Amino acid sequence: MSLAAPNEVVTKALLRLVNVPGLDRPAALITLDNGFDHKKPNTLGPGGLTSLDEAITAAHAARPAFVAVTGKPYIFCVGADLTGLPLLTDRAQALEIGQLGHRVFARLKDSDVPTFAFVNGAAMGGGLELALHCHYRTLSAGAAALALPEVSLGIIPGWGGTQLLPNLVGIPAATQVIIQNPLMQNKMLKPKQAAEMGLADVLLEPADFLERSLEWAAGVVRGELTVTRPEVDREMWDGVLFFAKQTLDARLHGAVPSANRALELLGLAKETDFAAGTAAEDEALADLIFSPELRSGLYAFDLVQRRAKRPAGAPDRDLARPVTKVGIVGAGLMASQLALLFARRLQVPVVLTDLDQARVDKGLAYVHEQIEKAVSKGRMDKGTAAKLYGLVSGSVDKSVFADADFVIEAVFEDLNVKKQVWAELEKIVTPEAVLATNTSSLSVTAMAKGLEHPERVVGFHFFNPVAVLPLLEIVRGEQTDDATLATAFAVGKQLKKSSVLVKDAPAFVVNRLLTRFLGTVFAAVDAGTPLEVANNALDPLGLPMRPLALLQLVGPAVAHHVGGILHAAFPDRFGVSENLKRIAEAGKPIVVDDKINAEVADLLVVGDQPLTAEQVRQNALDALAQEIQLMLDEGVVAEAQDIDLCLILGAGWPFHLGGVTPYLDRTGTTERVTGKRFLPAGIASLPA
Repeated sequence: MSLAAPNEVVTKALLRLVNVPGLDRPAALITLDNGFDHKKPNTLGPGGLTSLDEAITAAHAARPAFVAVTGKPYIFCVGADLTGLPLLTDRAQALEIGQLGHRVFARLKDSDVPTFAFVNGAAMGGGLELALHCHYRTLSAGAAALALPEVSLGIIPGWGGTQLLPNLVGIPAATQVIIQNPLMQNKMLKPKQAAEMGLADVLLEPADFLERSLEWAAGVVRGELTVTRPEVDREMWDGVLFFAKQTLDARLHGAVPSANRALELLGLAKETDFAAGTAAEDEALADLIFSPELRSGLYAFDLVQRRAKRPAGAPDRDLARPVTKVGIVGAGLMASQLALLFARRLQVPVVLTDLDQARVDKGLAYVHEQIEKAVSKGRMDKGTAAKLYGLVSGSVDKSVFADADFVIEAVFEDLNVKKQVWAELEKIVTPEAVLATNTSSLSVTAMAKGLEHPERVVGFHFFNPVAVLPLLEIVRGEQTDDATLATAFAVGKQLKKSSVLVKDAPAFVVNRLLTRFLGTVFAAVDAGTPLEVANNALDPLGLPMRPLALLQLVGPAVAHHVGGILHAAFPDRFGVSENLKRIAEAGKPIVVDDKINAEVADLLVVGDQPLTAEQVRQNALDALAQEIQLMLDEGVVAEAQDIDLCLILGAGWPFHLGGVTPYLDRTGTTERVTGKRFLPAGIASLPA
């Protein structure tokens, strides 16, 4: 059976013998390199594994003092080549993929010659598992990130990670890396964290990393350096996994099969011998490769890694104008977050304005507080902090915007207020200055109406918290020109945000869908469905938070306001809930300690037609399918892929759903509601 992957970019294992001072024999250094720069990371498919296998054979034939594996500059290896997985046609092929990786990597673990991993850059998935098979590991302090992200995609670390990691760093840390981190927006480890955890034996500076690694390895081989590792606590093993299982069940309700399989494999690692444990990994990997969750996960991964970096419909980047100063209208929490983000990423002067000096001072105080916090936690050096202090300023006089190239408003969500802001500013700024609005639901076209230069107004909708959520909805008004749009996309890229082009339509993408979704759930409450039933109805999807917790995060008053705007635009689909209005006016938390607040429940005036959890869930899914199709028909975004990208990056919806359209397709919801699928069969789903 051939495992050749036609689209594989083969990462070659390049062997050279290196003379190291103090050793009477050369060391065998294997460098992983796919022939591209760091923008195209090393991955391992069948061709790459074969090349590594051959390099290990040649290395041992040279009778070296030790064998070391490292990567091309800035990259160690980011794991298996995922492009080949959708091409597998039967389970036997999937089984062989796992077995091939295990066989090749085991040669490093079982070697009679000392083996070292010189982790010089990003190491993820199979790349980190490769390093774990080596007897010793050095780690560059400049490595971008380390992770075992497989569970987030719908598979498990299938090349030894579930068996090696817990026996190296202990079961609590292994559970965090293998299960918890992937399910927390794919959280990565920084080098210092990884070293403290015990993933590496020594942390070295990047400037002379390879030279220092060779010297350190020689010291180990000569017996001058002794590597000691703390004994793994096995008494707590079962308790940690029991607690992890309870947490998974409470949060995901079985929606992510890969997480439960990973837990089972971590359980085996306590006492099962390595061969049996890795054989179990092979079986789990083969099962999961043909699961719908993996296909959705691969689709979502491709959206985040590729489509997000090439926004559909974005104009030629050469049209973008330079931005040398940024103005921010407002000095509240959102505006202050924006000020810090623009200063950090663009490294240009940023000036805040507000109605009075007290508000300006409060906004600046927030910025300074965040800078001080970053310094105290070691995330920012004092030189950078000093520069940022100098870049961010404030004023009560809007004339400070006269030389700004990019001005963004973050004021009260009222169309008349925003129009008044732009009317004032247009008399101050240059004709070329971009006027960006952070509105979450109002019409950009209406905002620009009546201005002398409406073509330079653009929507620039961030998601809160600004520093965390990567999505930026860039909204093109009816008169927004290409130069303005190109500048907006260029700024978004500098801010390290993933930008999606959105048509000027009520509430754009994420807020429109979440409002329809929450509105459907709350309509069930209004009809008489108990709050607990409505709140738990969507549990089988494994969403990042339940509907009422999401409503509390958004804020009932904000949700009611946005709902009113959408009701005015689409009264047949977006209702106005008097109960939501009562909750907003009461100002009481809906959820307390993950339980419904009884005081909120007492406020409700409901009907006598309660729905079951299944009915609530299906109504919500039907509403999403209908709304997405209408948005596509209206041209709000280019394709269904952009809807999914927005939900993943702006609302944290999980990879195992593929955002949402793959899930709606595979459950038959889309065809039942719209008469057709959002995506062709085989895209984000198993082949037809």
